Amino acid sequence: MTDLRDDTDLESLARRVDAAVTALADLDPAARAAAEELKAALEDIHRAGLVTIVTRMRADDGARPLLFDLVDDPVVRMLLTLHGIIRPDPVTLAERALAGVRPQLHSHGGDVTLARIEDGVAYVRLEGACNGCSMSSVTLRELVEAALLQNVPSVNSVEVLPTEPTPTLIPLEALSFRPGANRLEDDGWVKVARAEEVPAGEVSVHGSGVLVVNVDQRLSAYRNECAHEALPLDNAVLDTAAGTLTCPWHGFCYDAGSGECLSAPGAQLEALPLRVDDGDVWVRVGG
Repeated sequence: MTDLRDDTDLESLARRVDAAVTALADLDPAARAAAEELKAALEDIHRAGLVTIVTRMRADDGARPLLFDLVDDPVVRMLLTLHGIIRPDPVTLAERALAGVRPQLHSHGGDVTLARIEDGVAYVRLEGACNGCSMSSVTLRELVEAALLQNVPSVNSVEVLPTEPTPTLIPLEALSFRPGANRLEDDGWVKVARAEEVPAGEVSVHGSGVLVVNVDQRLSAYRNECAHEALPLDNAVLDTAAGTLTCPWHGFCYDAGSGECLSAPGAQLEALPLRVDDGDVWVRVGG
């Protein structure tokens, strides 16, 4: 019988990978080329096998729930991500990239907010004193552009929007100051609820076809359609500890904050811009 070793935690595996990469760099060119070719060949075999396993489990009603559970395991998720079977959506990649430059922005009294990604363009807002300032002859705007262009393959250009905030994910206590509800409605915004009507840890569905999720006092809005078969998510299960939203129909699991589908690569919920004005939750559904 095969001996199953209990030393497969993510941290120890990552250390072994780092050590192997370091050792690879010390080899002479011919040996390094042979080792890299062996690595590439093994990865191709592993990926082909994993794709077959995932495809068949997704097609089997009995095996699909087990696949969803496996994807939640950090080692399995890392493996599937390394082989391109699970791909973070562009918004998740962009937020990770921006997190890397925020310390520099904060040191100059500023910040950056990702508004949306559309047709290969990342729309951001630069806030505070950093807007237009420079650091070692490189503007902070250029740092933001470089971070996004280098880390988000689907982004081809970056556009800086005016500082008026229209985030898709905001704290409940944050208020915008754009007066006049009629102007919001003219721009395609719909008032869906009062903030207190979307309590933390709950999912709120509204007649306009909008799903509002509250995780740790932060709101996200999505079109009320699962990315699988466009079925409604009225009874979706929100796990605040894991930050996930699970479709009640076929168990497709999503990142509650970004809408990224954790079950099917490349799929995601349709995120809608959201804002709070004087305690009213507004979602932009058109315009």
